[in-house]
Amino acid sequence: MFKQFTENINANQAYLLFSLGIFFVFFIVVTIMLIRIRKQHVDHMRDLPLHDSLTDSTPPLQS
Repeated sequence: MFKQFTENINANQAYLLFSLGIFFVFFIVVTIMLIRIRKQHVDHMRDLPLHDSLTDSTPPLQS
C-alpha cells in the first residue's frame, strides 16, 4: 500500500510528507520527554515564579 502511495508523489507532496514526518518525530520526542520527567523537577519549575529573588528585592514602581 505504501509503495503505491510513494510512487505517485510529485515535488509538492514530498514536502508535505516531510513536514508530516517532522511533526510526528517531534510529537513522539516530546511525549517521551513528558513521560520521563521527574516529579521533583516539575515541582521545582512550578515554584520558580513564587520564589524569584529579583521580584522580592526590587522596590515598587513609582506612578
